[in-house]
Amino acid sequence: MNHSLPHFAPLAAFRRGAARFGDPRVLPIAVTVLLFVALFGFGSVMYTGFFSLQVLFGLLVDNAFLLIVAIGMTFVIISGGIDLSVGAVVALTTILCAVMSERWHWPVVVIVPVVLACGALYGAGMGALIHYFRLQPFIITLAGMFLARGTCFLITTQSIQINSADFHALSQFNVTLGSGSLNTGALIALAMLAAAIVIAHFTRFGRNVYAIGGNERSALLMGLPVARTKIGVYALSGFCSALGGVVFTLYVLSGYGLQAQGMELDAIAATVIGGTLLTGGVGYVIGSVFGVGILGTIQTLITFDGTLSSWWTRIVIGALLCAFCLLQRASERHAARRKSTGTGMGAPMTKETRTQSTAPLDQAKLAAAPPRA
Repeated sequence: MNHSLPHFAPLAAFRRGAARFGDPRVLPIAVTVLLFVALFGFGSVMYTGFFSLQVLFGLLVDNAFLLIVAIGMTFVIISGGIDLSVGAVVALTTILCAVMSERWHWPVVVIVPVVLACGALYGAGMGALIHYFRLQPFIITLAGMFLARGTCFLITTQSIQINSADFHALSQFNVTLGSGSLNTGALIALAMLAAAIVIAHFTRFGRNVYAIGGNERSALLMGLPVARTKIGVYALSGFCSALGGVVFTLYVLSGYGLQAQGMELDAIAATVIGGTLLTGGVGYVIGSVFGVGILGTIQTLITFDGTLSSWWTRIVIGALLCAFCLLQRASERHAARRKSTGTGMGAPMTKETRTQSTAPLDQAKLAAAPPRA
């Protein structure tokens, strides 16, 4: 019967691939990639000149600041939290860059590290409040949003134009690649993306973020540094928001308190569409790249069409967000059903295996319990 094995090998491989595709950790990002390819392919067929390297690079150039902010948001959501302050931090960063450059006449090599440090410290402060005082991330980051946005208008109520030669030189810098080109903001976004992938998947900090998002109590019983990791996650989000603010400043060459309104919602939408579960513990940084790409592609399609209102972008994004939330819920229920019946992701747990699997957790609880008098 060995001669029949090659005929069944492709079928077995197909079944394994189908089971992998149905995994709730893989299905959302797989759908995201397919949707991005479908949208870009649709534009290439419908509009002349859409299928070009410059249009593809344009998605990155026009959305580099959103991609950087979405990377920080990805870490926060994977850890089981949320950050509503990112848009306000971006606006505050533009104000600080403009004031330091035009009024204080600081060089850009000093301005950038200062605003990045301020963003990281701002995020770390919110993370400390969330962890040590057991406060909801939604409320603390909402307060952080109001605080940062109000600080913008305490500094100035007017838009400040940046005339610094250093900022203009950085804004106009381009690297030509084939028929397209990337500016400074796009190159910064690519560097941040590479660093985020390494942090998320090849460092202890990244593994701790996934563990805390999966089950914070279990992570604490395992001895993981929960406090340090949660504070670090929000510090990273603040850093990414400040870096996104620097890139946004290079994009508009001005500082104004009303800039980046609603960017926190765009970042959350891009992250969720990119396959990150809102419940935490599951997600990929690269998925947020395709999430931002989908949002940018929708805007580009509307621009190429020329007859549709720009508000259709919001309508389509809202519909996609609802669809991906439903997809996540359906894939989670399907995976749980398969695991409970022992047909796919795991065998049904007997009394003996349940005792064996909970023994290490019980030992951890006994070790963490205070000694009796």
